[in-house]
Amino acid sequence: MKKRKDPRFRVGETVVVTIYGTVGKITDIKKIEGEFLYEVNESEGLFKESALELLESYDGYIFEQEQIDIEYKFLFGDLVVVKGYDEDLFKIVGFRTEIWRYKDDAWEDVIYELMRVTDGEWLEADENEITLVADEGQAEAFIKKYGFVFPAKKGMKTKKLPSPMGQKPNWIDQLLDHYNDYKLLYELFNDPVYKSKMDHVLEQLKSHSSHES
Repeated sequence: MKKRKDPRFRVGETVVVTIYGTVGKITDIKKIEGEFLYEVNESEGLFKESALELLESYDGYIFEQEQIDIEYKFLFGDLVVVKGYDEDLFKIVGFRTEIWRYKDDAWEDVIYELMRVTDGEWLEADENEITLVADEGQAEAFIKKYGFVFPAKKGMKTKKLPSPMGQKPNWIDQLLDHYNDYKLLYELFNDPVYKSKMDHVLEQLKSHSSHES
């Protein structure tokens, strides 16, 4: 079958991602091995032409999306202290937003994933339990200048931050779980978005391994 010389869609056109039923605009077009792939709403993944349809010609169900603006107080690499662990330094290694919706109420919670600087122990904490010590750009210089700040006192028992979710898994184990989940989704749907997320998780694992070395 002869491939078309021109893409089916153009940048700026409004399309429906048919596998999700979501609406977006074409923000970029790439041609790889003779096939046109499309970026929608500046997302990391790319979609094939067969996965897209112009909004005006689409007659399927459209999933209504809610626009949520989340302001993150802390970012990757920031050095922080945590309530209940006042003698330890932690580094932000991840964060997620939990969205709660009920008939008469709605809110969003930001949960930060932390790694203790001294031994790599993993912890989760809410935004209001964290205080910034140095941002990502100053973190390494801060550690080099002051060492492992707030060293634990001899004989002092380690405090545990209360968590309704119980004991947390090892950070590497959690990344591997994410990788396996994305791999399964990729094998089921062959969606490049999941392949991109698999590659991102692998980069995190490599970065962590290099840090440990």
